[in-house]
Amino acid sequence: MTALISLHNNTLGRLEMTSGWLTPTLARVVFAATLLVYYWNSATTKLGSGILGFLFPSDGAYVQIFPKAMEAVSYDSSQLGFSYWVIAVAGTWAEFLLPALILVGLLSRLAALGMIGFVWVQTIVDVTGHGTALGSYFTAAANVLDQRTLWTFVLLVIVINGAGPLSVDRALHVK
Repeated sequence: MTALISLHNNTLGRLEMTSGWLTPTLARVVFAATLLVYYWNSATTKLGSGILGFLFPSDGAYVQIFPKAMEAVSYDSSQLGFSYWVIAVAGTWAEFLLPALILVGLLSRLAALGMIGFVWVQTIVDVTGHGTALGSYFTAAANVLDQRTLWTFVLLVIVINGAGPLSVDRALHVK
C-alpha cells in the first residue's frame, strides 16, 4: 500500500508543478474553443449596416438586449432613448473586445472579470426578457444555470491565475 501511495503522490506531485502555467493556458484555450466564436458571432448580429455599423447597432441588437422595451415600441429602435444606444454599443463592443483580449492574453484578468459580468447580465436578459428557463443546480438536465456556471468557472481560472506564459500579459509583465 505504501508503494501505491508513493506512486500516487509522486505522479500527482509532478503534475501539480505544472499548474502555474498549464491551468491558465488551458483555461484560455477552452474559452477560445468554446466561447470565442459564439460571442463574436453574436456581436456581428448586432452591427448596423455600413462602415459605421459599430456605432449604430442593428434593430436586432436592441431586440436581443432589450426585448421587452422593443416590444413596447413596436420594434422601432428609434423610439428608444440615448441610454439604450449607449448600452447596445457598449455590449456589442464588449462581445468583440473582451474575448479578443482573453484570446491574446492582454489584460486577461480584467477581461475575464468583464466577461463574467457579461455572462450574468446576458443570463438575466435571457431569463427575464426572452423567457428562457433558468433551471437549477443538481438536476439531471443541463440548463442555462449549469452552462453559465461552467463558463464562469473557466473565466474565474483566468481571473485568479492570469493568462499564463503564452500571453501578451506575460511579455509585458502584467500581473
